[in-house]
Amino acid sequence: MTLLVLAVVMTSAHAAESGQVLALAKSVNAVLNNIRNWIMGILAGLATVFFSLGGVRYVMAGGDPGEVEKAKTAFKSAGWGYGLAALAPLVVEILKGIVGA
Repeated sequence: MTLLVLAVVMTSAHAAESGQVLALAKSVNAVLNNIRNWIMGILAGLATVFFSLGGVRYVMAGGDPGEVEKAKTAFKSAGWGYGLAALAPLVVEILKGIVGA
């Protein structure tokens, strides 16, 4: 593990010394589009996890009202996550308007 960390640090130091750029965005627009894609992916992924957990809890509840309520709460959380993922492009458009891209 230590050898891997040392190799990464040495490679990064070598790239910095040689003037090589590791990552370069073409424009602010490209950066904001990448942010949008990441936000949508993370939110949709988390919402899917909550949706799956809610489904498992609902199936495994066995008539227990407390577990059914926890499953419904997980479904509501998944709905919020999907809703926020759908709004991510709007947030990025607002950022583009603020930045002027």
